Amino acid sequence: MNTNTKFFVGIGLSTILIIVAGVFLLGRSSGQKSEVGGVTDQAVLSGDARHAIGDPNAPFKIVEFADFQCPACRVAYPIVKKIIEESTDKVFFVYRYYPLSSHKNGKIASQAAEAAGLQEKFWEMHDLLYEKQSEWSESNKPKEVFEGYAKDLELDVQKFKDDMTNVITSVNQDYADGNKVGVSSTPTFFINGQKYPGVLQQSQFQELIDQESKSL
Repeated sequence: MNTNTKFFVGIGLSTILIIVAGVFLLGRSSGQKSEVGGVTDQAVLSGDARHAIGDPNAPFKIVEFADFQCPACRVAYPIVKKIIEESTDKVFFVYRYYPLSSHKNGKIASQAAEAAGLQEKFWEMHDLLYEKQSEWSESNKPKEVFEGYAKDLELDVQKFKDDMTNVITSVNQDYADGNKVGVSSTPTFFINGQKYPGVLQQSQFQELIDQESKSL
């Protein structure tokens, strides 16, 4: 192969690689359909929607699969909270658990939130877990820390302790549903069935909502 031929082959390979990379990035940025059996399954995405804010009939349904110990979820937490506060008439938000095995206290934190929910304090515990993430994330006695939070929230602490053991099935169901719709990292958001892994900035959420508004 002469020098000129090598040169043009090199250019051709480089061009192909650039095109492939561009298609990959475009696919990620435009969102990915969560499909189950070829059809986006909103029922699997939302589950029983027991931890939800907003009108179920709102035009925008946002489902978040998250891990309380995940640093990226901690970053996303105030962004999501602000979007919900500013778009209450447009957004129905559902929070679901997806505790990663790499986070030693992620699952038990989900159990703490679920147990608090049985006493109508899910969102209060949800906020505490994120705001005090650094306090409990590497603790060797997370149950004791969470029991302290339960006391701060004026929960029945004994019931809370008992319920933490009993709610594991609910946490596992969220995780199983996450696997069914292709979740593999946290946070992962689904906006009207479109999958967006990773942290979205407020401007990105707003842009997506605006784009969806035009299609309604």
